[in-house]
Amino acid sequence: MSDQPARWSQATVHPDMWADPDDDPRNCEGPSPDGELATLQDFLTNYRLTLRMKCAGLDAEQLARRSVPPSTMSLLGLVRHLAEVERDWRNWISDGDPLPKLYGERDADFDAAVAEQAVVDAAYADLEREQAATDAALAEHPDLSARVGKDGVAIRELMVHRIDEYARHCGHADLLRERVDGRVGQ
Repeated sequence: MSDQPARWSQATVHPDMWADPDDDPRNCEGPSPDGELATLQDFLTNYRLTLRMKCAGLDAEQLARRSVPPSTMSLLGLVRHLAEVERDWRNWISDGDPLPKLYGERDADFDAAVAEQAVVDAAYADLEREQAATDAALAEHPDLSARVGKDGVAIRELMVHRIDEYARHCGHADLLRERVDGRVGQ
């Protein structure tokens, strides 16, 4: 008997998908958004939803389960990490002093991602709060060509970097989830 979980999908229409199209909150009918900013925001929204979907239905122990030694990566660690980077992106926009790290020293977002429900609840609250704060800060700069912060980063670059960060970590989440319970899908 293997200790590896069997691969499975909840989807029945397309078995390689995470969920059936009618059950997928990322599935939108109709044309894609008009304009560059709306398109970038749509991609970001869908990657944020993907991360939540990959974590859904798991308990604190499963969310905190590490991938493979020596990695400290876990789904819970990813949630905490993305809360941390959302906060850091606001530092890119600001001319002021940087915001302090949420979790302290380097890699504490992963290292302290322990299997306790209070840690899980706090991580999701942190992520939601930091996403909203970064979204609000960026809403003040609707011109994607505008340059902000001490380094003069373009809003477009920041938006693309956010999408890249979530996309990369959603790929990690795919593998982490499959390792936890065998669930697969896009």
